[in-house]
Amino acid sequence: MSDDSTPPDYELADRVALTTPSQVKAISHPLRTAILHLLHERAATVTELAGALERPKSTVAHHVQVLTDAGLVRVVRTRRVRAIEERFFGRTARLFYVGVERGSEGEEMPRDFNDFEVAAAESAAAFRDGKLWGFLRHARISEAQASDFWERMAELVAEFDRLPRTGETMYGFAVGVYPSDLPTLPEPP
Repeated sequence: MSDDSTPPDYELADRVALTTPSQVKAISHPLRTAILHLLHERAATVTELAGALERPKSTVAHHVQVLTDAGLVRVVRTRRVRAIEERFFGRTARLFYVGVERGSEGEEMPRDFNDFEVAAAESAAAFRDGKLWGFLRHARISEAQASDFWERMAELVAEFDRLPRTGETMYGFAVGVYPSDLPTLPEPP
């Protein structure tokens, strides 16, 4: 078991690369993303997930199975309730990231998964209500510097992931480093 002060309440890897198209497709569905978010809090049954998501149990069970088949979710414990064994599902990692390699089948990775698109949709109400905190900055740096900076941001994301779940509001946290096509000034003479 993990330390009780940090979520979730089961053992899991820190980071796992998604290297197959089926994994990326599995994580790119909004309901499956919501399931993964809930399972970051604690292990849960399909019934608990369906209640939290206000969706039919059969629909949630289908999406949990897709995540399980993709290796993103697994049964972390069971308990006997009367004659039925209740299964509690958990994530296989705190952080999933899309690997740059091609899958072993040679299939192209889907290009329609964008965390910032999700964050933009989720943050619209917070923006309207004046509760959106954000920064957008640009810097002309080397690829190595961008990679180092990203590793530091990944550490901050890991810290955010481990915060105890004590508040009433679920907050989102989006970070990214990406090359842009913004113009640059020439080197000074």
